[in-house]
Amino acid sequence: MPKPAVFLDRDGVLNIERGYLHRVEDLDLIPGVAQAVRQLNDAGIFCCLVSNQAGPARDYYPIAHIEALHDRLVTLLKTEANAHLDALYYCPYLSPPAGGVNPEFAYWGTWRKPNTGMLVAAAWDHDLDLQGSFMVGDKATDIDLARNAGVHGILVQTGYGTQVLSGTYQHHAQPDYLAQDLPDAVQWLLPRFSHTEAKSISI
Repeated sequence: MPKPAVFLDRDGVLNIERGYLHRVEDLDLIPGVAQAVRQLNDAGIFCCLVSNQAGPARDYYPIAHIEALHDRLVTLLKTEANAHLDALYYCPYLSPPAGGVNPEFAYWGTWRKPNTGMLVAAAWDHDLDLQGSFMVGDKATDIDLARNAGVHGILVQTGYGTQVLSGTYQHHAQPDYLAQDLPDAVQWLLPRFSHTEAKSISI
């Protein structure tokens, strides 16, 4: 039976927003994030990273660098709270009009948020129920993705979240919940996961 999931953006939600991370050691978790992910783990909720990562398309660094950043992310989650992500998806593609210059990655793709490709792929790979799932992000594209994919959207005020609220980044979709940070988001969504085998969602 398909199971619901929590989809998590990376920069500004899990780790401190510092723009393009050219050094792996510059990736640091936002305080409380590891413990929040551990809460989801303990509740048996599928946790999935979905992140736009245009560095390769902009020719800033190779795919291997993104993988190294994710290795550090996974290590920090485990070290701080013995927490884990069940799956990681990212989109390295960016169209030339948007700034893509590396021909290997400079094109439009269905995986780039707010397009739904990463969520559809995750649902297919892991038998996920998108209708009963949540997307947690700090950008308008995350909330637009939630609406496009039919999942519940949570906007955190870490990262770019406060700028989204101030109107710096225009968006049309409204979040189901406005959270201070990921720990706050988790406290809100946990009661909305049923403890039945079907794990139905009620908002």
